Amino acid sequence: MHYHYDARMTKLRRLSLTAYEAPLCETIVDCPEPKGSEVLVRIERCGVCHSDLHMQDGYFALGGDKRLDVRAGRNLPFTLGHEIAGVIECAGPDATGAKAGAKIAVYPWIGCGACAACRANEENLCTAPRHLGINADGGFASHVLVPHPRYLIDYAPLSPSFAGTLMCSGLTAYAALKRVADRAARGPVLIVGLGGVGMMGLAFARALFAQPPLVADIDAGKREAALKAGAAAAFDPSDAGARKALMTQTGGVHGVCDFVGSERTLQFATSVLIRGGKVVVTGLLGGAFTTPAAMFALKAMTIEGTLTGTLAEAREVIELARAGKVAALPISERPLAAAQSALDDLRAGRIVGRVVLTS
Repeated sequence: MHYHYDARMTKLRRLSLTAYEAPLCETIVDCPEPKGSEVLVRIERCGVCHSDLHMQDGYFALGGDKRLDVRAGRNLPFTLGHEIAGVIECAGPDATGAKAGAKIAVYPWIGCGACAACRANEENLCTAPRHLGINADGGFASHVLVPHPRYLIDYAPLSPSFAGTLMCSGLTAYAALKRVADRAARGPVLIVGLGGVGMMGLAFARALFAQPPLVADIDAGKREAALKAGAAAAFDPSDAGARKALMTQTGGVHGVCDFVGSERTLQFATSVLIRGGKVVVTGLLGGAFTTPAAMFALKAMTIEGTLTGTLAEAREVIELARAGKVAALPISERPLAAAQSALDDLRAGRIVGRVVLTS
């Protein structure tokens, strides 16, 4: 059964990007009426992610004075936010299985459906993406329009805040860790960066691997939180003796997940690799990285990038969490109106865990 209503009578309230490098502003428009396979979701929670900062800035830093401009193809006002959990409000006539009132997490990494990546079920790598909060209006709002019910995942009995964060920070961490799973069989992996994604990575590493991971972060408070959450050891990569201490303890690591993605973190990650080791980079902090080309062969090392994860992996993430195998990271809830202050706190490094906005 499908449910319809007069969308013209319902308003969509948003905290919108109206200019780049400027604070978000509230905008109010008519709520869209879902057509075809579309589903209108009333948002209950939306996580605040570090990539939201890059979208607000309009660029990614590439090192030196170089920037990757990401403003093209996005009409303003635009709604950020991609870690969405909510309730199905209504659906188009072709949205089979979408039941009004169902509580769902929204997979936001939606593709075009036609390119080679989409045909391989890797919509997160689509060449013409419709990613919510990145290319299409997202979750810093009262409602979001989702193209098809296949992107909606039942999350019960998890909390909506936890379920929403699993759609990016959880999924990103999980997909990165899967890519070092073979290395984890040889010894503990190293997690670099203990922000929201890194702490989620720690939780998933505890669930996926036999040995608890090592962690590295320049923030003492975050290192302490990671040790309390089960990390085997914690290192400060800004400490000149950190590499030697890690190498003395382990002899080198076989797998590293870099959840920061800066010149310094990647230098540290590659410096502690044993031969045949692998670094998976998913952080987007920016900067440039250089290493002698011969080291790739001499260390037989791999440096691989990953971008969020697939819809299938998102379902795997939810199932792991539903099975009680993944501990929720620290989450603090704030009202939607506080979206800009949450972004400011994230930019200033004042967030431990994740901030989630409530609608």
